[in-house]
Amino acid sequence: MALGFTPAVNIYGANSALLNQRLISWEHIDAAGIESDQLTLTIDLEGLEGLPNLGGKIGLQVGYRESGMVDKGQFKVTRLTPTLFPFRLTLVATAAPFSAADETGFKVRRTASHGPITLGGLFRQLVERHGFSPRVAPEVSLIRLTHVDQSNETDMGFLTRLAKKYNVVAKPYGDVYVLARPGQTRSLSGQVLPDVRLSVTHNNRPGDAAFISATLEESAREQAKGCKTCFWDAAAGILRWVESGVAPFKTLRQKQPSEADAIAVGEGEVRKMLRQKYKVKITCPGNPLLAAEGLVLLDDTWPDFMRGRWSIDKVTASGNRENSYRCLIDASGLDPKAESKD
Repeated sequence: MALGFTPAVNIYGANSALLNQRLISWEHIDAAGIESDQLTLTIDLEGLEGLPNLGGKIGLQVGYRESGMVDKGQFKVTRLTPTLFPFRLTLVATAAPFSAADETGFKVRRTASHGPITLGGLFRQLVERHGFSPRVAPEVSLIRLTHVDQSNETDMGFLTRLAKKYNVVAKPYGDVYVLARPGQTRSLSGQVLPDVRLSVTHNNRPGDAAFISATLEESAREQAKGCKTCFWDAAAGILRWVESGVAPFKTLRQKQPSEADAIAVGEGEVRKMLRQKYKVKITCPGNPLLAAEGLVLLDDTWPDFMRGRWSIDKVTASGNRENSYRCLIDASGLDPKAESKD
């Protein structure tokens, strides 16, 4: 997608005419994992009588006049914060799909036992009863759970805990609920995201519209390349250890219910360590194709130690009347197994 030169933003949905007319600035946070996406608008209130009622559902389209705009989804208004000097209103909306009425009991705490079952099977069972359409990556779906307890937890809290344990992503997007590995090229909505190529211009200087800056971090905590996990062998009456990856090993002392669980947890932790060893933070011209769980390709115009494909963890896009459309990208080293499949 060739980008244009004139940034464009459009708010649609509830009170769209007023929001577009009085919009001062906007920020859209697109995050991977369990964090809900968020849209923040700053609105000019000068000349208005009283505080307008700005509840309901709104949507965001952003891009450039010359190359078109991309729909970034819909959000529910959750917070309004007025200020007197200057006379403005900050509107915050989130992509979380839950209603206050909670007709299906998604926020209800439950206690239940599950298993033996696959992670994918349990995930589908839990989200379908709340009206979501499940999307599960095949290799994640087959993780076997011998036994797992849901103890005074909401279904979402329970799924979040399981996702963290096995280093996967469980996140709702509208009517779709997705379970997948972080760093895969499919977005959490199930659509294929293209690599977004970034190039550094020959005259890359602050103040230029195409200016790009970046920092690379190597985590000292993630020098381990393998993981040791344990499980109780009831037949032999002893505690057994399982190794995943190669030395040096990180040791997880929490006992797992079976060998299969110990292997799955260990492999997930190794994936996590490999991805989190290197992180890059990039500030660049706005690009509506940048999205969490997508991939950014740093081409040959970058220093050799930064080149290659990175998994996007978060994109913070913003714009206002004075400045051009910009993006802040937080990305991690690509999951080696996800990379090998592309």
